[in-house]
Amino acid sequence: MRVGFDISQTGRGKAGCGYYAFGLIQALEAADRRNRYILYPAVGDLFWDPECAHATFAPSKANFERFPAPVDFDASRQFWLDSRPGFEERIGRPDVFHANNFFCPWGFKKARLVYTLHDLSFLKEPRWSTEANRIGCLQGVFKASVGADWIMANSEYSRLDFLKTFPHYPKERTSVVYPASRYRMGGASIRPAIDGLEPGRFWLSVGTIEPRKNHAALLDAYRILRRQRPATGPLVVCGGKGWLMEDWQRNLEGFVPGKDVIATGYVADAELTWLFENCFAFVYPSLFEGFGMPVLEALSLGAPVLCSNATSLPEVAADAALYFDPRSPESIASTMALVVENAGERSRLRMAGPPRAALFSWDTSAAQLIELYARVAALPRYGESNGA
Repeated sequence: MRVGFDISQTGRGKAGCGYYAFGLIQALEAADRRNRYILYPAVGDLFWDPECAHATFAPSKANFERFPAPVDFDASRQFWLDSRPGFEERIGRPDVFHANNFFCPWGFKKARLVYTLHDLSFLKEPRWSTEANRIGCLQGVFKASVGADWIMANSEYSRLDFLKTFPHYPKERTSVVYPASRYRMGGASIRPAIDGLEPGRFWLSVGTIEPRKNHAALLDAYRILRRQRPATGPLVVCGGKGWLMEDWQRNLEGFVPGKDVIATGYVADAELTWLFENCFAFVYPSLFEGFGMPVLEALSLGAPVLCSNATSLPEVAADAALYFDPRSPESIASTMALVVENAGERSRLRMAGPPRAALFSWDTSAAQLIELYARVAALPRYGESNGA
């Protein structure tokens, strides 16, 4: 069987969607010696990595080959939006095509389409995204709801949210394949070059600086905590720049940048490992997650986790985290204060994290995906089965 696999978001500067695709294809390469894979470094008209030709996942096994990268974003758009007869031949005649970046290709006559559902956050709150991103994501997910042969969600929450939003889609053509952490205890660790950062004396939060990640409420909670406990350690925030960065700058008023609140930007894995392993606690105030990869990564490295009680996060962390209301800075602050006051609870969280994270395995996910490809390839196409 020939499997086409979208690796467009696996380059440098990966966020959650990219790490999910990267972890899956890396595990598939290690596990699958029977099927042949065609890897597409650029897919669709929504996401573009200018370094896609050389920075996206590079396979080493003979049954994995890379498709040629387009010369630029315009060329990519024109290629993937051209669904005239012969489209499947132009992309290498896959038996199954796996879309991973919200874009949903159109025009398959023989190939079966597996569509990764990351989340539906773009439908929940306009300010969480740009207009162009909302339109592009909605077009992709809607097309998947009428044309994909299988919806593969990253959590049970996301699967049920999709079925609630698109009730016409058959639930028997949906499933969950969980991500896993890319970190392990004892892995490579490098202390970041941050002045005055003492092990066990700083709070950590990880996530792209954008409204959905709710940094404004985190900063308000940190203000409350500092008023109550002036000696509390600094807040380290790791993550690439998103949109509405002016909100981030405005919310920093009253803090000394680089001392009270330390924004690192995007950090290397080895540095992030050190931060997870050495933080006083990890705080994740996100308002909406399809899965919540940073929470699982923090658990895997033994960081005490405090996170939102929203969407998929309790599904990920279960009883290995403490939860707060992400819309209440007071709730966040009181949960932070709890682990300051109760060393025993913080120790419990450190011990509970790695066993919980170990329940999520890339090897298991790859095995489920290989089985899913075979199952989908044997199904009638969704358009045929629903009379379309």
